[in-house]
Amino acid sequence: MYIFFLKRVIDFSAAFFGLILLSPIFLVVTIFLAFANEGKPFFFQKRMGKKGNLFSIVKFKTMNDRKDKYGNLLPDDVRLTKIGKFVRKTSLDELPQLFNVLKGEMSLIGPRPLLPHYISFYTETQMRRHEVLPGITGWAQVNGRNNISWEEKFCFDVWYVENTSFIIDSKILFLTLKKIIKPEGINDPNGNITEAFDKYMLRKNGQ
Repeated sequence: MYIFFLKRVIDFSAAFFGLILLSPIFLVVTIFLAFANEGKPFFFQKRMGKKGNLFSIVKFKTMNDRKDKYGNLLPDDVRLTKIGKFVRKTSLDELPQLFNVLKGEMSLIGPRPLLPHYISFYTETQMRRHEVLPGITGWAQVNGRNNISWEEKFCFDVWYVENTSFIIDSKILFLTLKKIIKPEGINDPNGNITEAFDKYMLRKNGQ
């Protein structure tokens, strides 16, 4: 009952009223990021959702598009703007994903949606994370976020798939709000932006 009906009702209602209540913050952040990113406050990217379906995720753009003399984008930590760093630290960059929730592409809670080309590195068990809608926050995010390994994140994702319930979602929501108040785990244990999964796997396999 909860998984097949109530979860969607809660998602839609929370996203709808959340966007209304948070619209002043949404507007202010949009204006600041528009100035910081040359008129581009939003970031759009293809991600993999439930059953492997692709959709365009929308987030606040926290990094500019600065490139080197060869036309290549500079490293992420160099392109991260001051306002972008604040927006990311406070998790405000996730706010536009409420539109994805309204459209039914995401849930408030579920495994984070990742890049499509990561799929070639997944194990059969890790693929199970796509049995449910991806979420703005999830079990992995409240259990270490970027302070844990990719393997641990996927273990938490699969655990969530197997144990989804109103009680678990309520707990994740409470722990997420707690982490917003006291941010942690935004970067890896060394303070760096998390390494992409495909690069992590290639490095791990010595390629």
